[in-house]
Amino acid sequence: MRRAAARALVRAALLLPGTWGAAQAGQLGFCDPPAELDASQQDVLLRFGAVIKSTLDASGGSLALVARSGLDLARFGMRYSHAGISLRASANGPWSIRQLYFDCGERRPRLFDEGVSGFLAGNRDPGSGWFSAVVVPDAEGALERAATDNRLALRLVGGTYSANAYAWGLRYQNCNQWVAELLGVAWGGLGAPGPQGAGEDLRADAQRWLRAQGYEPSRFDVDDPVLMWLGGVLPWLHRDDHPAEDLGQWRFRVSMPASIEAFARARAPAARRFEFCHAGRRIVVREGWEPIAEGCEPGPSDRVISLDL
Repeated sequence: MRRAAARALVRAALLLPGTWGAAQAGQLGFCDPPAELDASQQDVLLRFGAVIKSTLDASGGSLALVARSGLDLARFGMRYSHAGISLRASANGPWSIRQLYFDCGERRPRLFDEGVSGFLAGNRDPGSGWFSAVVVPDAEGALERAATDNRLALRLVGGTYSANAYAWGLRYQNCNQWVAELLGVAWGGLGAPGPQGAGEDLRADAQRWLRAQGYEPSRFDVDDPVLMWLGGVLPWLHRDDHPAEDLGQWRFRVSMPASIEAFARARAPAARRFEFCHAGRRIVVREGWEPIAEGCEPGPSDRVISLDL
């Protein structure tokens, strides 16, 4: 195989958003467990998680739309690959994150509640990490009720996982698509008895509402024919749910953390965004919608926490 084609094979795996199980699915050793962290790496992870939770505590909010880095999507202009919803009053522990992930053992998507540090462990590079949190006002509790209503949340779980699932399709679903559709149900008043939410397919109802409200999926503009071919042959990537027009332009439209954050910002102007990163011996925290510079380089107004203390 030519070296360029081999590189393309590796890059194709970078389309896989999800927790470690789904992330590993794109590698040659499907669903291998992640490498064990040494004591120093575990310490950084736990301290990073503690900073995130204390910041969320101080925000005064009850929930946040969160995302972490996990796979290198930089060539597509994306920093985050996997989203979830973090709840202050989660029965699993403060700020535990409810998310969809692909269960490699059972070979099906599942809902999973996980603490912040466990969520962060899905990052592929233990030497650095990124986390974003959009604290969304939820005065009437609609989003928290939808997220914690197990029957409702499970109704939104698709039967077949695809990492690059078409955002407006029902054949497959990826991890972030579940979060987007949960927003549609909660903010659209769906899933409750009555004319609204009375449709047989709640996912379709949620997608219709999102589309009507201007939700825009993230775009993967694929500039490599090998990548496009792999989108139809790797077991966790599919092309058969994407419109022919998109495929003809080498494009996938997929729900990703960036598209979810943009929609939340437009829908809830009072939402507050926090971004966190760690690299070397420091943690950087920023409030605001302007992203932290690559390399976790702090700006003049950012909070910097030394890990040497």
